[in-house]
Amino acid sequence: MMGTPIHEETYRDHTIKIVPDPDPENPRDYDNLGTMSCWHRRYMLGDKHDREDPRDLLVDLCGLDGDTDLPMNALIERASRRAVILPLYLYDHSGITMNTTGFHCLWDSGQVGYIYVTLDDIRKDYGVTRVSKNLRTRIADHLRQEVQTYDHYLTGNCYGFIVEKDDDEVASCWGFLGDYDGYCLAEAKSSVN
Repeated sequence: MMGTPIHEETYRDHTIKIVPDPDPENPRDYDNLGTMSCWHRRYMLGDKHDREDPRDLLVDLCGLDGDTDLPMNALIERASRRAVILPLYLYDHSGITMNTTGFHCLWDSGQVGYIYVTLDDIRKDYGVTRVSKNLRTRIADHLRQEVQTYDHYLTGNCYGFIVEKDDDEVASCWGFLGDYDGYCLAEAKSSVN
């Protein structure tokens, strides 16, 4: 069932309707570079994992024994030598949203996990023997983009388009994440062309 269009326009004698996607695919089911590990008492967020808490993840990334008594800040510092790792923050108030920089509301937000990719995986995926500072920066930007895509999913910023000619549907496509007036609308117009 089609929802109410949030945008409608006539383009080359066709009617383009942009509508909310009622059943968007979770972008964490895509082939992602990063692994998103989250812990929250009410929500299942990110990728599936079996680690009990963030400390277990950091100990694993460091290649240490689980009995280590290193504090969290030391574990994060050591893990950063073996992976590109970014914190994940969640704001939960009349809906949820996620980013890697945090939110200004101390009551309704906090860190819920990490997104990371190991240097070994970067070497393998990018075919390099050394992970340069420049490559680390590019990977961190890529991980931020994965979080932004996931945030679009969490916030319901998911769309599809329907193209009609004389009240008959001639094209449609679903699964666009992000602002509808960008790629989604361009694809709708492209389907008319």
